[in-house]
Amino acid sequence: MSASILVAYATKYGSTQEVAEAIAATLREGGLAVDCRPLKDVQTLEGYTAVAVGAPLYMFRWHKDAKSFLSRHQQALMVRPVAVFALGPLHDEAKDWQDVRAQLDKELLKFPWLAPVAAEVFGGKHDPAKLSFPYNLIPALKQMPATDIRDWTAIRAWANGLTAKLQTER
Repeated sequence: MSASILVAYATKYGSTQEVAEAIAATLREGGLAVDCRPLKDVQTLEGYTAVAVGAPLYMFRWHKDAKSFLSRHQQALMVRPVAVFALGPLHDEAKDWQDVRAQLDKELLKFPWLAPVAAEVFGGKHDPAKLSFPYNLIPALKQMPATDIRDWTAIRAWANGLTAKLQTER
């Protein structure tokens, strides 16, 4: 029987959704049955053997939907393999990558019961034309040029590596 995997995501402007969909597609190519849904729409984890949770980091905070999801589904997540991914740095500079990884690790420490089989940070995307309140009030963000440092090859490679990890029993 094929494992049924949930790839659940939070997104503000659609970038994390695009990454989640690429991860889901890659897992399907690996022979897994996969659903891809927004975190806030997930009512139960019944029927899923594993979960991948993805959300962006904004202003050094992980998206509230990710934190709420982990709290709401703690019991179910404790008995399933869980992978975590976050989108963060907007510039491909070592310090930005280190800072975002440290922030994800700090956010995950708030859930000491969670032991992800994999946790990864991917580059983010910034489009100043799409900023909404309150970010559209921050001059530095509005003046920052558009960027997209999502590495689709790295995203797919990470998802390929998840195929075996998400099928293991906890």
